[in-house]
Amino acid sequence: MPRRLSIFNKMALTIVLLLVPVLLLYSYSNRISTGVVEEQMRSSNLSKLIFFMDQLDGTMENLSMFPVILSDDPHIRDFLSPAPGEPESGMLKAQARVTEKLGLQSVSSPWSNDLTFAFPEKNLVLSSNIYLNGSEVQSPERKIVTDWAYEQDSSRGYSIRTFVRETGVPAAADKVGEADAVIQVRFPVQNISDMLDVYKKENRGDPFLFLPDMEPVRNSTYAEAASSDVIRELGDGDLGQNGQLSLKMNGQTYLVSYVKSRQLGWYLIDYVPVKRIVSPIIQARNWFYGSIVLLILIGLLASVLLYRNVQIPLSNMIAGVKRMKSGDLSWRIGYKANNEFDELIRHHNEMAGQIQRLIEDVYTEKLRSREATLKQLQSQINPHFLYNSLFFIINSAMLEDRDSVISMSENLAEFYRYTTKVDNQLPTVRDELEFVSHYLNIHTLRMGRLTFEIEVPEAMLDEPIPRLTLQPIVENAIVHGIEGRVGGGHIVITGRQDGEYNYLEIADNGAGMSEDALLRLESLLDEKMTDEIGCGTWNVHQRLRSRFGEGSGLRFRHGVKEGLVVTVCWLKDASRSLVLDENRLEGEAGWPSS
Repeated sequence: MPRRLSIFNKMALTIVLLLVPVLLLYSYSNRISTGVVEEQMRSSNLSKLIFFMDQLDGTMENLSMFPVILSDDPHIRDFLSPAPGEPESGMLKAQARVTEKLGLQSVSSPWSNDLTFAFPEKNLVLSSNIYLNGSEVQSPERKIVTDWAYEQDSSRGYSIRTFVRETGVPAAADKVGEADAVIQVRFPVQNISDMLDVYKKENRGDPFLFLPDMEPVRNSTYAEAASSDVIRELGDGDLGQNGQLSLKMNGQTYLVSYVKSRQLGWYLIDYVPVKRIVSPIIQARNWFYGSIVLLILIGLLASVLLYRNVQIPLSNMIAGVKRMKSGDLSWRIGYKANNEFDELIRHHNEMAGQIQRLIEDVYTEKLRSREATLKQLQSQINPHFLYNSLFFIINSAMLEDRDSVISMSENLAEFYRYTTKVDNQLPTVRDELEFVSHYLNIHTLRMGRLTFEIEVPEAMLDEPIPRLTLQPIVENAIVHGIEGRVGGGHIVITGRQDGEYNYLEIADNGAGMSEDALLRLESLLDEKMTDEIGCGTWNVHQRLRSRFGEGSGLRFRHGVKEGLVVTVCWLKDASRSLVLDENRLEGEAGWPSS
């Protein structure tokens, strides 16, 4: 039969079915949106870099126009082509005006720069950089630098990296010696570094200018190791005008964006970990997953409350009913549900208590009846040998046989001390064998032709056994088997354990029994006691069966050569036997036993 889902399982399944589609739908939408947003952010990074590069190119383009502007200035043209006979004082004033023009034009740019006029024929240099005034013109054979060149400038007494560009007058001049004048524009790379700092602050990248075989122009807070790795990965290949690359370095994936400068021909590089680009998306995703976790926790809390307030009371009620069905009426439902189940549990406990009281009344009466029956059966053990023992003591005393009197008295005293104790109905095998030894000693003294042996393993001596189990059997062996024998009698008591049972065998060398008589005796053990079977034998068998249940009791067989062997069998585990006994008594009190 298929197992039905409980209310708790159904509600928990409902909660899961509500949460799982939401989680799957968001996971799909998040993956799509993450890809779109990541692509947009990549494009945005490149657009920002292109815009920044346009700013740099625009500023350098303005600097490139300075020579054109200055060459069209009338004062500078007058200085280039002075009137004939111009006095020297006029030339000095014109030179001062040119120097002033250079300074004004230089400060008009947002970048720090130097504007320089070189007149090769006049061996004269005019510059907005005062450190260049009076310097000699460079070699006439040097080519004019018409494109931005990267070089070191030591004019201020220390070396700085600069970009420089020159324009010859006339424009067709290729070498310094061929030009009437050379206009030079120079700016330090610190201008670019400052702009890179501003860009880095706004975009959290690490930008730098790069050209193979040239020292990079970096921002002031650059990461040298990371930027060197990027340069090494880019190599000397042509990257094109602009684009993006994904590079994996030091266990991280970096997005490298690059734009080529129109003015310098250098590449503006910016790299940033991809994780940083998608961090806003990851943060939003984590918030959602946190919300999902919260919903799951709320669902779990709802499940726990449902389990505590519905499932546990129901389970306890079902367990209580099952225990009542199996006969255990002592169990009570102790759970407090703080809801409608409290009333149902209370009524169940009251009903179980009422039923238990009714059953206990019947059980108590049955138990008392059984205990009285057991004690009555014990008291029925035949004490006729007492008279013979007393006469033996009298005769021995008259014969002044002091040792026999003492031995008989001691054994007789121990014998009756044991038989009169009714408080412990389940002594050990050790106690029972000691009692039987006293009983056999009495008969040995009285008969004078009886011997006995007891061989029981040590592990068996502490096993529990009903009181006065062995004595009636030994008594029957003496009375019915050995007393009528002409020769001497011998009794052997041996013990063994096999599986779940203990076995004690009492063997004698008496007259024994015929096969029919033996079978008849075994059949009478489970019937009501009659004159045909001895009281002691039936008593022992019934007490063993009553205490230890089915499988325990007496067995009979012929001796190897002569006599009879009686086997006492009972369960090894006393706790199991007690449980069997209580269950049986409960069955007799209220239900039929199995």
